[in-house]
Amino acid sequence: MEKFLKSVLISSLVLVVNIGFAQVDKNENSLLWKISGNGLQKPSYLFGTIHMMCENDFVIKEKVIKAFDQTEELALELDFDDPLELQNMQKLAVASTPLSRTLTKEEYSKLEAILKNSFSLNIKDYENYNLIGLLSVVLMKELNCPPKMYEFEFLKMGMQRKSIIHGMEKVDDQIKAFANAYDNNEFIEQLELYDSTHFNELVGIYKNEDINKLFSLSTDKKYMNKEVQNFMLDSRNKKWVTEMPEMMQQHSIFFAVGAAHLPGDNGVINLLRQAGYTVTSIKN
Repeated sequence: MEKFLKSVLISSLVLVVNIGFAQVDKNENSLLWKISGNGLQKPSYLFGTIHMMCENDFVIKEKVIKAFDQTEELALELDFDDPLELQNMQKLAVASTPLSRTLTKEEYSKLEAILKNSFSLNIKDYENYNLIGLLSVVLMKELNCPPKMYEFEFLKMGMQRKSIIHGMEKVDDQIKAFANAYDNNEFIEQLELYDSTHFNELVGIYKNEDINKLFSLSTDKKYMNKEVQNFMLDSRNKKWVTEMPEMMQQHSIFFAVGAAHLPGDNGVINLLRQAGYTVTSIKN
């Protein structure tokens, strides 16, 4: 179980650091959306997750449980029920080449200073980690609590009812997106941004389902520019929306993906609407 939780954590890191939103009508603010129309026999549902939060903050609202129970299958960003994918997740944190040889001297020195000054960590203890693995260490340290993850909870719920579990993409897809979005130096600079203050504010806004405030907090230039947004969000959203119609025609699906993917001109909500579906926010 411990290895599985670590796998989920590592595979989720890609989006934890890139939650950005375009504004939606304040009357539509919600993390849960119903997908209907366009020939669907049964509605499907779309839920925006935050990939990791403290256990004490974690809650699955009744409206989400109700929507989940009305569906037949579960779709997550990754198929955590696939043994091969789990193996790939577990390998992500370990580097085949030591950090001191992977990074330039300047990058290594910068990383060493950030780990020491911001997180009281000794880089020598993480020589065999890659940068994604180091990010997981930083996030866990700053959370400073037992973590809980929506993806894992939905997976348990799906397995209990013996649902088919779909993955919208592969681990390699997420890693490629991150590699295209950030070079080593940019990745290292990102590490400094995720202290406990950031997490506390983000979680508070998320729990209120206030997408517009999340937009204000998370689309600061220090987190992402247009190019990064394309790699991390837009291009992936477009790929997913080409695959979702066939899935929804066959079965009612509960889609649970990072909340960053929901709003915006190229967000899943708008792309589904452009494809002819009715996508409605669910308040209660």
